[in-house]
Amino acid sequence: MGKIITLANQKGGVGKTTTAINLSASLAAKDFKTLLIDTDPQANATSGVGFDPRNIKTGIYNCIINEISPNEAILQTKVPNLYLLPSSIDLVGAEIELINLPDREKKLKSVVDKIKKDYDFIIIDCSPSLGLVTVNALTAADSVIIPVQCEFFALEGLGKLLNTIKIVQQKLNSNLAIEGILLTMYDSRLRLANQVVEEVKLHFKDIVFDTIIHRNAKLSEAPSFGLPVILYDANSKGSISYMELASELLKKNNIKDPSVASV
Repeated sequence: MGKIITLANQKGGVGKTTTAINLSASLAAKDFKTLLIDTDPQANATSGVGFDPRNIKTGIYNCIINEISPNEAILQTKVPNLYLLPSSIDLVGAEIELINLPDREKKLKSVVDKIKKDYDFIIIDCSPSLGLVTVNALTAADSVIIPVQCEFFALEGLGKLLNTIKIVQQKLNSNLAIEGILLTMYDSRLRLANQVVEEVKLHFKDIVFDTIIHRNAKLSEAPSFGLPVILYDANSKGSISYMELASELLKKNNIKDPSVASV
């Protein structure tokens, strides 16, 4: 199968990496062999599943720039069925190094093409920018999930991102689809949060996921222990939300959910 989904939003602090980690872990928990690719030099997805980026000798940077086989860099995480292609600070230089390379927008695609048959899902976490590495991630993907936080500036910059996606669709990846807009950091007690939900659903209608990710202390704490929330506290609201998102994603793609017993 090998469905490739990129998580993108050039706005920081929208729950992009949290979603990449926990959606990947939830799919893995449902018995899908899943690869999480960290393309952010901050390497938060790498540390969030238990690896110290300072100790990464071979990662996504080496695969993109030095054409090292991704199989030499992929790590097994503590979650069964979940694997990581890690990032490190080296990736900071990739933006500049890519500029002069032929087919510079397709370097990540050539990495992913080598391994996509080995996985059921590949989830790509991006940095909060619309630079060349993010364009690479969109070019390599089948679809994109856009996390949007339920806060005042929620829709700020969304037009710019959608425009970038449109350019990628026209020039680099005609098959790229918008998987959905995901509302994150929702607090039902706040009137503003409810207004944002209404506004996003009014603007974007069917492409908004039904699942909404609530603000949750366990979700915030889990990365500091190097664990997806499903391992940190499987019964927390955050863990349940991401399992629901994984189920919705499977249903949307007409993929049988092995964790749901057939009647």
